[in-house]
Amino acid sequence: MMILTEAREIQKSLAARVEITGLARDVKYVAGADAAFCGDDVVGSACLFTYPALEKIDEAAVTQKTDFPYIPGFLSFRESPALIGAINGLRHRPDVLIVDGQGIAHPSRVGLASHIGVLLDMVSIGCAKSRLIGTYDEPGMEKGRWSCLFDARECIGAVLRSRTGVRPLFISPGHLIDIDGAVELVSACLRRFRLPEPVRCAHNAAAVYKKRYHRRCLNDS
Repeated sequence: MMILTEAREIQKSLAARVEITGLARDVKYVAGADAAFCGDDVVGSACLFTYPALEKIDEAAVTQKTDFPYIPGFLSFRESPALIGAINGLRHRPDVLIVDGQGIAHPSRVGLASHIGVLLDMVSIGCAKSRLIGTYDEPGMEKGRWSCLFDARECIGAVLRSRTGVRPLFISPGHLIDIDGAVELVSACLRRFRLPEPVRCAHNAAAVYKKRYHRRCLNDS
């Protein structure tokens, strides 16, 4: 099993390779990725959509065992292998990947989206349902309003109201995109629900695969 000191060194190495910059490519395909757990089994799922039409064209799922323990701040080491397997199983390589998790809004500046983005050399965005670190002013209640997520004086992401009157999402660039670009792309992937469509699809797919192949997890949350 990987020890924590080794994991810290890997995070440090990956963080040094993260590039936060304007989006430098046209986007034809966007994918969402999410994971579900059943004990030490990790189900990673990915859904591929055309962009900007948001037509679903593919999905993939991979189940892997993990021996890395649950440690806040190091969840990438539990989730990333299965998620990378699912992403690599899609029939087209995504131009942008939106991950249910953090990008640089992470104590080491390398959350799950950054971790995967660097390893796959892929534009990636973190789209989390809750805050890991940082402070912010509550954005306006209307869909599309957002405010900066700060760590000290550094803006590390955006707090985006993805639907009028609902709890905001925490958006942060993962790799090869900046905050404005991440907010713009996530916003373009929103429809009727709180989560952007590719992430919502991946979340639902992970739950389906988990229940299909892991009957003992039927009652897990």
